[in-house]
Amino acid sequence: MSRLDIKALRAETPGCATSIHFNHAGASLMSAGTLAAVTEQLQREALYGPHEASVAVQGRLDQARADAARLLNATPAEIAFTPSGSAGWGLAFAALPPLRAGDRILVGRQEWGGNLATMQRAAARSGARIEMIPCREDGSVDPEALAGMIDERVRLVALTWLPANGGLINDAAAVGRVTRAAGIPYFVDAGQALGQIPVDVEAIGCDVLKGAGRKHLRGPRGTAILYARASLRQRLDPVFSDVLSAPWTAQGPVPRGDARIFETSEHAVALLLGLGVALHEALALGVPAIRDQIDLTARRLRAELATIDGVTIHDLGQQRSGLVSFTVGDLDVNAVKNRLASAGISVGANGPAYTPFDMEARGLAGIVRASVSYLTSEQDIERLLAAVHDIARTC
Repeated sequence: MSRLDIKALRAETPGCATSIHFNHAGASLMSAGTLAAVTEQLQREALYGPHEASVAVQGRLDQARADAARLLNATPAEIAFTPSGSAGWGLAFAALPPLRAGDRILVGRQEWGGNLATMQRAAARSGARIEMIPCREDGSVDPEALAGMIDERVRLVALTWLPANGGLINDAAAVGRVTRAAGIPYFVDAGQALGQIPVDVEAIGCDVLKGAGRKHLRGPRGTAILYARASLRQRLDPVFSDVLSAPWTAQGPVPRGDARIFETSEHAVALLLGLGVALHEALALGVPAIRDQIDLTARRLRAELATIDGVTIHDLGQQRSGLVSFTVGDLDVNAVKNRLASAGISVGANGPAYTPFDMEARGLAGIVRASVSYLTSEQDIERLLAAVHDIARTC
């Protein structure tokens, strides 16, 4: 039985009254409290000026950073707020020592397409190369195979922990044990993990971790959390600075000693206040309880979708997340998404651009993605199953 009061949580979420939402992995539904934090700050900015309104809420911004650190088992000095997960990941990657010809970057098969594009451009400029870590039989990244790939030319290991194209959960901590033993920087894309499963950067052993606020944390779009381990920051050289990240002194600009070397003095205060409320709400509910409820719901949805003739489930792994991926016969995944939308049901539809190596390896042109939340009700599931069944009958 869930320890969460789902009915009360749905009542505190305006979108639950108007939407059958199965796209929480893309962007979830904000609570009334999160929405109020954003709009009230915008009103303060309109009345008193953005700079003055920002000063008035500095304590709440500091609390948001402390809560982000608590969520990750980090310190506030290791937390930066960025406008997107991709921006944070890209800034941290660009701050690494320059790649040289013959250098190697090792990535999981499910690596996010945006991260891959950034790495591939850097590799093309330098003569470095990107190599894919083999998978276990269940489709997850194989840490033992990774250990066998390590040599003095490896400059980075990158892992997307919970891929965007299905329910797989990679063993991020096992990968971290390999990278720590080798002394190699380890970047984790936790975009689908934050707010869905417990995240402990010490247990994972990562040096950089990022995730957007808009997904399972239910924060506003345009917010993200970037973790940068204190011991790695000494080796990082950001590609640009401003008066916040490198304040001027008598000796000129001096970079900060914390993760805010990746921030600028211009930031969306209203959105960060909303993220702060979302973080507080997630911590108050307890991420383990959230994980239990999402897992229970996803297991049911995955099992019942699999009983519909013509539906194929494409989730991998022994441990699975709240992302349920499937196809309906030979129908184009966007056509399925659009038909569900016409029935008032929101889902995602992912093509190869999201996880190119994995989609190619499995011969998938696309998947429909129904991602659940602890907000997902029994009625939501029944409506989705009925709609998918109707679509499948037309195949």
